[in-house]
Amino acid sequence: MQVRLVRPVFIVALYKHVLTPTYFCANGQFYEQTDGVAMGSPLSPVIANFYMEDFDMKAIKKATHKPVYWYRYVDNTFVIWPHGQEKLTDFLNHLNGIHNNIQFNMEIEEEGNLPFLDINVYRKVDCSLGHKVYQKPTHTNLYLHQKSHHHPANKHSVLSSLVHRAKTLCDQENLAPELTFLTNVFKQNGYSHQQIQRAIEPATLTNKTEDKPMSTAYLPYTQTTYGRLSRMLA
Repeated sequence: MQVRLVRPVFIVALYKHVLTPTYFCANGQFYEQTDGVAMGSPLSPVIANFYMEDFDMKAIKKATHKPVYWYRYVDNTFVIWPHGQEKLTDFLNHLNGIHNNIQFNMEIEEEGNLPFLDINVYRKVDCSLGHKVYQKPTHTNLYLHQKSHHHPANKHSVLSSLVHRAKTLCDQENLAPELTFLTNVFKQNGYSHQQIQRAIEPATLTNKTEDKPMSTAYLPYTQTTYGRLSRMLA
């Protein structure tokens, strides 16, 4: 097998070619993006994350006072700060002074609670940290309704994904209340007790040795004929 090695300088040139030529037209006028990476490119999030990792390390290294913990997911950062409010403001100003286009906003713990992504991190009586699912104040508890014209697998995935999120994000103290809350929400969206229980307590799958299908058929979902046709083709 023949292998052709690409010199690092060519790799850098290829990255630059993919990330920089971004042109678009608006009202007959052509524009070029002059800062940041190409919008819509699959490579852009990876490169942006590389840059932010370097940004994090340099920013913390140069800071006069440093956080105890610094966790970042994309553009959200969770920080534990032991040096008081005044020095925290100084640290925020330090971060925002590194790059004009990278500016941080700050939310601090209120009444022992701090939301981070889909998690509400809260302080317990013994000062340890607990965690549970966080719902925004504008959340309406409206999901794909049971009577909507969708395949049953799509409806089941709504229930199972929310149950999976609860089991993943909640600590032991908050799991049961969250599942009770989801049960009521699912009922409000038209789901039966059997459907809800199947999502909360899925059946254990057994290993089966089956022949691989010779071909695959794709059908548009129509409520009256989809089930019969899929069983016939199976």
